Amino acid sequence: MVNNKFATSWKSSVQPRKQRKYTYNLPLHLKQKQMHVHLSADLRKKYGYRNILVRKGDKVKILKGQFAKKEGKVDTVTLNKGKVYVVGVEIIKKDGTKLPCPLLPSNLMITELDLSDRKRKDKLELKSKGAEKKVDAKEVKKTVEKKAPVKEEVKPSTNDDQNNEDKK
Repeated sequence: MVNNKFATSWKSSVQPRKQRKYTYNLPLHLKQKQMHVHLSADLRKKYGYRNILVRKGDKVKILKGQFAKKEGKVDTVTLNKGKVYVVGVEIIKKDGTKLPCPLLPSNLMITELDLSDRKRKDKLELKSKGAEKKVDAKEVKKTVEKKAPVKEEVKPSTNDDQNNEDKK
């Protein structure tokens, strides 16, 4: 009898074949976590997230591979295969037909988010409010430090210090 259960408490292995087997057999709720894509610096600052789940309609920049530095909108996302397809990124076969090129989410960066989904927009705005407060607090702290330099306090000399110096 074959055990079909997936072990979430997986002991990591150095062997690539076991790592691949683990990722191929991931259940969908864990595969979804691997479909997160880094946000660009300005979006990261605005929303307070480092990465977010890629969706159809997001504008992405390709960072690695044959199509590096190209930008386009996400056409489809296949969760089972863990691939992202971008409009305009195609492979031309020898017979002249074009195939969409599958890309790994780790090789992409989101430059513009599709905020047509209300739940996604609310989630981003909720954390962005907290991120703005943190940034404001840091800026206030920096300005306070610049305006008022810290003065060193001078200790009043005690009799013990003078006695020790006289003995030397």
